[in-house]
Amino acid sequence: MGAFNTALSGLQAANSDLQVLGNNISNANTVGFKSSNAEFADAYASAMANTAPTDGQIGIGTTVQTIAQQFTQGNIQTTSNPLDVAINGNGFFQFNYNGSTVYGRNGQFQLNKNGVIVDANGGELIGIQAQNGKLTGASGPLTINQNAIAPQATSGLSLGLNLDSTNTPLSGTININDPSTYNYSTTTTVYDSLGTPQLLTTYYQLQPSTSGTSNSGQTWNVDYSVTGTNGTSGITSGSVGTLQFNSYGQETSSTSTPISGISWADGAASTTINVSFSGSTNYNSPNSVITNNSNGYSAGQLSGLSIDSGGNIFGRYSNGESHLMGQISLTRFPDNNGLQNLGNNYWAETYVSGQPLSGQPGSSNLGVLQAGAVEQSNVNISKDLVNLIVAQQAYQANAQTIKTQNTVVQTLLSL
Repeated sequence: MGAFNTALSGLQAANSDLQVLGNNISNANTVGFKSSNAEFADAYASAMANTAPTDGQIGIGTTVQTIAQQFTQGNIQTTSNPLDVAINGNGFFQFNYNGSTVYGRNGQFQLNKNGVIVDANGGELIGIQAQNGKLTGASGPLTINQNAIAPQATSGLSLGLNLDSTNTPLSGTININDPSTYNYSTTTTVYDSLGTPQLLTTYYQLQPSTSGTSNSGQTWNVDYSVTGTNGTSGITSGSVGTLQFNSYGQETSSTSTPISGISWADGAASTTINVSFSGSTNYNSPNSVITNNSNGYSAGQLSGLSIDSGGNIFGRYSNGESHLMGQISLTRFPDNNGLQNLGNNYWAETYVSGQPLSGQPGSSNLGVLQAGAVEQSNVNISKDLVNLIVAQQAYQANAQTIKTQNTVVQTLLSL
């Protein structure tokens, strides 16, 4: 009867191999799926193992030692969903699924009715939430605030200019209504506290040299005017200060004073704007604006989301602003094969897997993320189809062993 049991163990092992291969093939298109291999071990009678046989040992068959998952990287395929995320490298997404913490590699995400980022099973993606554009450090389900962002009044303006050194010096004060009293002007948009765009114009006048030398550099007076105010004809104007350049055309000093006490006609709060001319030059080149940056903006509606390789989620708004809304966390384990497979593309921590270690993508041996993409199954169809044929032949061979042993038994019974 031993030969029957030996062949039966072979049938069971081949059957397990067929099931594993069939499961791999059936999940060839499952996003984030990791293929498995059936690993076998030979079996010997335990009583024989404690002796030193002189004539060799005869095995009693085979056994399935383990079903080992292969956590190799799957191909990354781009999609049209900006919330789809693929992990390139080590790590798992962490989810809150019906109150339990689970892990997975399927990055097909969407927003539920509460604005929480979830997968197709409703598992809530875990990460670091942000408030007012800054990470809070607290871990939890990532929620996207879909409300409009409030306007921000302009309080700082940075203008980098080149003021042409060949301009003709002018005497007297600047008259914003008389272009002959200044050499150059430029207009930029600023915002009041209600988000109303207003126009701020600055005027530049080259002063005559007073040093009597040709290498002392140039001095420019700067004035301003702002529209939409309670001033005369809706305009408020005044002096910003002066700009001093050296003989190499570099800015050496500025006496810029804040534009303060701007009273807006639409009822917005009074505004003070600090103007910086850092980086301005005085070369023999046409008057021009090199940089123009301000910190104000109008109200904006959420128009889209983007995710960078470090897991940072940014909200893009209709006013051109972009705010940090959270950061996706990744988790790794000392032994991935120790994880318990729960189905639905989920794994659970076990004693064998070791403690989870979470962090920002790209750090601590964690992979990076690619947005608008998913990780395909790592199943190798060609290889598994060949292995399927081998497993089938092994099953047939073990069945033949049983058939042969049965013939031997029938011969003995006929004696």
